[in-house]
Amino acid sequence: MNNFWMYLVTIVLLLISAMKDKKKTKQALMKAWKTFENILPELLGIIMLVGLVLAIVNPEVVSKVIGSESGWFGVILSAVIGAITLIPGFVAFPTAALLLQNGAGYMQIAAFVSTLMMVGVITAPVEMKYFGKKLTVLRNTIAFVFSFVVAYIIGRVVG
Repeated sequence: MNNFWMYLVTIVLLLISAMKDKKKTKQALMKAWKTFENILPELLGIIMLVGLVLAIVNPEVVSKVIGSESGWFGVILSAVIGAITLIPGFVAFPTAALLLQNGAGYMQIAAFVSTLMMVGVITAPVEMKYFGKKLTVLRNTIAFVFSFVVAYIIGRVVG
C-alpha cells in the first residue's frame, strides 16, 4: 500500500511541475530517462547474476553460508565479499533483498551492504592517489570495523 501512495505523490508533483513549466518538466523527464537507460544494464546484470547464483545454489546453502545460523563466520564472509565487490547502491539493496528472501541473515546482509557502501578495496588505488595511502587505509579499516558494529546492531534490533 505504501508504494501506491508514493506513486500517487510522485504523479501529483509531476503534474504540478508540468503546470508550472512544461519545458523544464520535459527536460527533467528526458534526463531521468537517460539516467535510467545508463543504470539499467548494470542493474539487470547484477540481478541476473544473483538470480543465476540463487537458481544454482538452493536457499539451504545460502542459509548455511550467510544465513543467521552461520553466525559471525557468515558476517565476516559477507563483510569481505562486500568490501571487495564494486556494486552501486541502487543495485546493492535489491540484491540484499533477494539474498534475504533466499535465506541470508540480517546481520550478514547488514555487514555485506555496509562494507559494500563504505569500504573500497577495488577503488583504493584511486583513493590513494588523491588522499594518500595512510588516510585510505585508515578510512577503509575504520569503515570495515564499523560494518561489524552495524551488523551487531541490526542483529540485535531485527534478529
